[in-house]
Amino acid sequence: MAVKRIGLFGNFGGGNLGNEGSLEAMLLFLRQAYPDADMVCICTAPDVIREQFSIPTLPISAIRSLNGGKLTKVRDRIADHVGVFRNVRNLNVLLVPGTGVLDDFGERPIGFPYSVFLVCLMAKLRGIKVAFVSIGAGPIVHPLSRWFMKSAARLAAYRSYRDTISKEFMGTIGLDVSNDPVYPDLAFGLPNPVPVDVAKSKKLTVGLGVMAYYGWSAAGDEAIYDLYMAKLATFAIWLLRNGYRIRILIGESTDQQAVDDLTKAIAGAIGTIPPDSIVADTPHSLVDIMTQIFSVDVVVATRFHNVLCALKVGKPTISLGYARKNDVLMEEMGLGAFCHNVERFHVDALIQQFNELIEKRGTYREIITKSSASLQHQLQQQEQFLIQNLIGADSAASPCNGR
Repeated sequence: MAVKRIGLFGNFGGGNLGNEGSLEAMLLFLRQAYPDADMVCICTAPDVIREQFSIPTLPISAIRSLNGGKLTKVRDRIADHVGVFRNVRNLNVLLVPGTGVLDDFGERPIGFPYSVFLVCLMAKLRGIKVAFVSIGAGPIVHPLSRWFMKSAARLAAYRSYRDTISKEFMGTIGLDVSNDPVYPDLAFGLPNPVPVDVAKSKKLTVGLGVMAYYGWSAAGDEAIYDLYMAKLATFAIWLLRNGYRIRILIGESTDQQAVDDLTKAIAGAIGTIPPDSIVADTPHSLVDIMTQIFSVDVVVATRFHNVLCALKVGKPTISLGYARKNDVLMEEMGLGAFCHNVERFHVDALIQQFNELIEKRGTYREIITKSSASLQHQLQQQEQFLIQNLIGADSAASPCNGR
């Protein structure tokens, strides 16, 4: 019986816990379904992923010369092509598990958008099936990035999207999506952590998810970040003055700067922050984030996977999103009215909705819990499709449905 050789590809290892959570969920499925498979992850930070997930890894790009000229850059690009062509050899299938892989948030065309195209092209030349599984797509602002990503998607044998707007977006840029299904984000397949018993405070606790957000462009805009921080600080001060505790949530290592700036702004406005009124622990995975969220009563967050983790464990949530993906997820979970744009929200309106959410949090918690169970069942249906129609059923065990 032939051993399956499965490749995984993505922007993994850069500190984005949402991306790593998608990889973790896919590995959990694959290790249960194909315990004897040989797997390798082709990613941006292979050393990090190898240590974190105990999986063989390969780099997407060659090591760059810091002081090289044009000829050196050409040589490095040739090395990328040769290296990727070599790295995908002998695979049966190459999976792109989740993440917003088909958008250009914070990316230049010749960066990750080009890498997606290169890996898919080399796999196609090798005769290897490529599958985009529960991915996010759009916006793709730069025309060249759009061409790279649309071309990569065209090379795939299977595509599914984590929401309808991702599928519709790819259709608007010229991809035939008529046979592409929609399945939930892979992170809904992660197990809920066992909550840790903690002394229950008389004060309600708010999970406040912050992000080092500078706008969509790779160049960034300090003014956008400063205004966002100022609004969050105003809201946080209101929470403290009205008797709430705050647990700050993040979703990427770069968000630590936002944590520091927020706490500094709060202290500058109210003086010494009362002990135990603000908690900020560093998470190392989406499961860590869900564990932190277990201890809060409601969540207000910006990052997509902060919002997703809160909803997955049944917490009433307000989204301060920077893309439509937040809004669609909130609508699916029955909280479509509680969405704001990160660059345009008003603190007064946020406070008004927060009060409504607190008052009716029991009702919303029941709605969220039912919706989350339905999404997890849909993911199990996709897993069965992958086994039967893409990866192959030979040597496959039945995936565990209890995770």
